[in-house]
Amino acid sequence: MMLKKLCCYIWLILCNLLLVVMVSAKSHGNPANELVSIINENRTAQKLPRLKDNPGLGCMALQYAVDCKGNCTANNTVSCQPSEDDFTEIFAPNCGVELPTFDNISGHIVGCQFKYLEPSQAFSNILVRDKKALSLLRSKEHTEVGVGLIGTHRGPFFWCILFSNGQTNSTFVLEGGGRGIKQKRGCFSGTIIQCSGVHKIDFFLNTFLMIIYIIFICYSSNIIVL
Repeated sequence: MMLKKLCCYIWLILCNLLLVVMVSAKSHGNPANELVSIINENRTAQKLPRLKDNPGLGCMALQYAVDCKGNCTANNTVSCQPSEDDFTEIFAPNCGVELPTFDNISGHIVGCQFKYLEPSQAFSNILVRDKKALSLLRSKEHTEVGVGLIGTHRGPFFWCILFSNGQTNSTFVLEGGGRGIKQKRGCFSGTIIQCSGVHKIDFFLNTFLMIIYIIFICYSSNIIVL
């Protein structure tokens, strides 16, 4: 009797967790886009112009983050520094950025963390945690911005912000009418593609497998009759 009650309680708890994760995944959207919104809110609060969210720049920010995977230090700083040639020879081609539209990169901010953080937390605790980063973010030189992030449930997670002072609407243009090359990993801003954190997908799968396991235990104990 006690085992039956225990199985029922665990079943209800896991089903509720699964429902919460499913709802969260549907409403969460793209965290890279959320970071761009936070950046622009910070700028407009200082009476600075909003930056155009450029998907080509965002995709290259993702490439930057991918290139730095495995280089997260104990104090959550990134220890890699891609060369200028990497942008034109690797990052842009991997995204499908039309090279004639490649323009100047006016600044970048990179950070990492061994666990996933929501966009507002990543902004304050990882990306813009000192006066130097804040000054760069509020530079009047910038006209465009792109954000990329990548990570797994085991971490670390990498965030990258790229700024440009190029002419908006004509720089970092993605080939194929703006589609570019589909990215298999990570998220980047300027797209409508839903990109919830990987940790949520893993949590969903772990919860689902746990429910299956509980069903098996209860069935084996003749508590559930199929």
